[in-house]
Amino acid sequence: MSSLAHQVDGDEYGDQILSKSIKAGRRTYFLDVKSTRGGDYFLTITESRKMSRDDGSVAFDRHKIFLYKEDFSKFTEALAEVIDFIKENNSL
Repeated sequence: MSSLAHQVDGDEYGDQILSKSIKAGRRTYFLDVKSTRGGDYFLTITESRKMSRDDGSVAFDRHKIFLYKEDFSKFTEALAEVIDFIKENNSL
């Protein structure tokens, strides 16, 4: 991937630094660390879900969010809060 990779339609937004995947049944979550042109890192979180079409072919439904470093603290605090709420109020 080049250092100028910033395609929108091709889903290339920056240099790939680190990638982790989490397989969960028909879903796969991707946590990708990428860099901006200025060298700042950001996180993309992608949910990819395997879908069967009517004709029997397979497609993937994807949803992506971008999380920038200035929002990491707020995001992790809120995520921890909602996870704790679910654990306390809904048996897992």
